[in-house]
Amino acid sequence: MAKLILLTGLVLLLNAQIGSAYVLSCYFTNWGQYRPGLGRYKPDNIDPCLCTHLIYAFAGMTNNEIATIEWNDVTLYQSFNGLKNQNGELKTLLAIGGWNFGTAKFTAMVATPETRQTFINSVIKFLRQYEFDGLDFDWEYPGSRGSTPQDKALFTVLVKEMLAAFEQEAKQVNRPRLMVTAAVAAGLSNIESGYQISELGQYLDYFHVMTYDFHGSWEGYTGENSPLYKGPADTGSNVYFNIDYAMNYWKNNGAPAEKLIVGFPTYGHTFILSNPSNTAVGAPTSGAGPAGPYTRQAGFWAYYEICTFLNNGATQVWDAPQDVPYAYKGNEWLGYDNIKSFQIKAEWLKQNNFGGAMVWSLDLDDFTGTFCNQGKYPLITTLKNALGLQSASCKAPSKPIGPITAPPSSGGGSGSGSSGSGSSSGGSGFCAGKAGGLYPDPSDKNGFYNCVNGRTFLQHCQAGLVFDTSCSCCNWA
Repeated sequence: MAKLILLTGLVLLLNAQIGSAYVLSCYFTNWGQYRPGLGRYKPDNIDPCLCTHLIYAFAGMTNNEIATIEWNDVTLYQSFNGLKNQNGELKTLLAIGGWNFGTAKFTAMVATPETRQTFINSVIKFLRQYEFDGLDFDWEYPGSRGSTPQDKALFTVLVKEMLAAFEQEAKQVNRPRLMVTAAVAAGLSNIESGYQISELGQYLDYFHVMTYDFHGSWEGYTGENSPLYKGPADTGSNVYFNIDYAMNYWKNNGAPAEKLIVGFPTYGHTFILSNPSNTAVGAPTSGAGPAGPYTRQAGFWAYYEICTFLNNGATQVWDAPQDVPYAYKGNEWLGYDNIKSFQIKAEWLKQNNFGGAMVWSLDLDDFTGTFCNQGKYPLITTLKNALGLQSASCKAPSKPIGPITAPPSSGGGSGSGSSGSGSSSGGSGFCAGKAGGLYPDPSDKNGFYNCVNGRTFLQHCQAGLVFDTSCSCCNWA
């Protein structure tokens, strides 16, 4: 009987470990601090109980050594890694590279055994000094975007040498080994030219597969940012541009399923429809949708900016073949994710035995809970719950997570933000000769002009809010 009880206990323990074995890696961006008003994001805004791994983006490189980029990175590192005091199970990694970093410095660094060793030594010293638990490579991408064909093999060599150095250092200092992970491509051509998949599978702790940006305004037609499956409009190479194909390609070519982490975007891509009456997936477009008032990048909205667009009368459509939504209003079209699509993708991830979810990024979810009326971090919380991640040792902060708590009279609970919708009044000429950006409407405190490539879009803040020129955002009056 005692043996049976012991065995039952062991089975329960194993099940508990298996049940909570998923990874939830969440990226923090060191430029979120520069967003205006309610969009501003710093390590103090992070809920330490939300994710299993936090990844700080980005570090750079100088003379083949890892280096800070922002003036206050060291201060931010301290706050970021201090979150482990509130969650003893939390792991933090430092990501190096990113899209804007390009490939030239990576190519130069991997070129010789000496330059690789210089880099590896600098990484160990840097990570230990600032109390990170590992390094996340974000080389976009080995073997393309100016990177040489031999970089595909040299990337494997680098990762192999780094793991060996991490193992040796861990023994010397009697501390847990530093982790080595990579953010990797989801597009077929970039995967083929960039990675020796089965070899990397032996050395990387995790592959953070960037299963988003499959479609955007650069293509000239509407498309979903992060579709789970291919859609009826997909022809040619577009049949590969979906999560299901990308993740299975990595797995079938030798990456262990438990090391493959599925990418989830907390943002969407926007388009200007060529013909506002054609709103289908694959409809012709004339360019990027207007920039959001907080993220301020044409063709791109954070989830909290998306909620404002939806709350202001956009038509929402469920794209059943691809298991993601889209929305449109006037000539603006948006491909995005919501709670439902995150839930479906998380269930698919579990059914396919992948290692977990990766989120780009913390600062693009509705982290204040002000805009979407779905609580704080609605998308990432959906993932946390779907993956069964509850940390016993975690102490959530008692202060509000967001920088500003909305007053009770928020007018319907959707909070501050621009409508994200607006009529194009290209003929009015307000934006002619003006730099892209947001300008107040002199005749209406609630309105503002969004200038995109000389074209004029008149937009409005939500009721009760005014356009604030000090932050170029909608604020409480």
